[in-house]
Amino acid sequence: MKKRLKRTATMTAAMTTLASWVMCSVALADGTIRDGISARSIGRGGANIAMSDNAHVMLDNPAGLVRNDADCLFEIGGHLLLTDLEYDDGDNPRVGDIDNPFPIGEVAIAKKMDDYVTIGFGAFSHAGFSAEYMMNGPAPFSGRQHYKSIGALARLLPTLSLKLTDRLSVGTTLGAAINHIELEGPYTLQGPNAFAGTPTRMDLQGTGAGLSWSVGMQYDLNPSTTVGVSYQHETTMELDGTTVVEIPGMGAARYDSMLDVKWPRSLGVGLAHRRSERCTLLFDAIWYDWSSAYNQFDLSLQDPDNAVFQFVAPTLLESFPLDWRDTVSLRFGIERKFAADKVFRVGYAFHRNPIPDSTVTPYIQTILEHALSFGYGCQWRGMAIDAAYQWSFGPSQSVDQSGFMGGDFDDSWNSVNAHQFSLSLQRAR
Repeated sequence: MKKRLKRTATMTAAMTTLASWVMCSVALADGTIRDGISARSIGRGGANIAMSDNAHVMLDNPAGLVRNDADCLFEIGGHLLLTDLEYDDGDNPRVGDIDNPFPIGEVAIAKKMDDYVTIGFGAFSHAGFSAEYMMNGPAPFSGRQHYKSIGALARLLPTLSLKLTDRLSVGTTLGAAINHIELEGPYTLQGPNAFAGTPTRMDLQGTGAGLSWSVGMQYDLNPSTTVGVSYQHETTMELDGTTVVEIPGMGAARYDSMLDVKWPRSLGVGLAHRRSERCTLLFDAIWYDWSSAYNQFDLSLQDPDNAVFQFVAPTLLESFPLDWRDTVSLRFGIERKFAADKVFRVGYAFHRNPIPDSTVTPYIQTILEHALSFGYGCQWRGMAIDAAYQWSFGPSQSVDQSGFMGGDFDDSWNSVNAHQFSLSLQRAR
């Protein structure tokens, strides 16, 4: 057990920086997947599947990497996120989240081996969710309680991109996805276990990694129009960690825990049409398989450190109900070049809210449906500088009777808005 705790502590420490990059990406997302990665693609609504003008295309469609003219391409990006989350129920009239500006980032590098082969590597803050409140909890945990959730996913992607003909290119990534999840606050056990329906105070932390791979292609329909197709495979992983469970009358126990998590597969199609040398129109459509990945999260708790729990509940199996719906993300962008290498961009993304009323909670409030963005690019001392602003919003969501046992979230209301400021630097040689 000591070795396992030591290993878990080491992994958690290594994840601290990663979590700080991605933990708040909840507020700019289709479900928990970000609407665009670099400032360049964010400025045009996240549309990037049929493009080749950035190193971050290895995440969106690795086939585009070989089409970039640079022999060596380096890109780094940073984002500042400001969220506005609200929750309301019978015990908490219109409570706002603990809102602090938060940084997110990514980095990518690519090298052209010859005219037909390009290799690359990127580390991308791809997805996540986060919320933090101080609210009145349900009995027996009444009074001010700390509600906190973090879900952080990054992909580390070695990339191979091949030019097969003058009009056709293909690409693939094969790497790792790293995931860190935390959940802290009052929670009613859902089962399947003998304590189903019991109110608890829980503090869960888990970290794990899984295989990540994708394939893509780009094809020039004519000199002005490029179509792209990209498939990202589902990522399955087991998050190793610890969970503290507090039950009234029994005290608290620290369990070794294993959380089973899936991140969804996706299939995207993109179109880039150059109306002239200065104006490009873009459109991406991406399907996310949320119904398979976010059906439920399964948690296994073993080896409690409290003698009472060792006798009464040496093992607990718990399932967090989610029941998410599939979505199709539609991304539209316009890019216009002006004199002196200045570029202006505008974009819009739409995707329906994947969370049904029965399972939305203050722990995961990814209920956004719209994202409006603006971008600007210029050249400075041989470096491309791109900036973007993105506003994400959507309708509020109400819950009559929650699908969670215990009634903690019955008759509740959720609202989310967010603002993101992005900056990317690109060096091409």
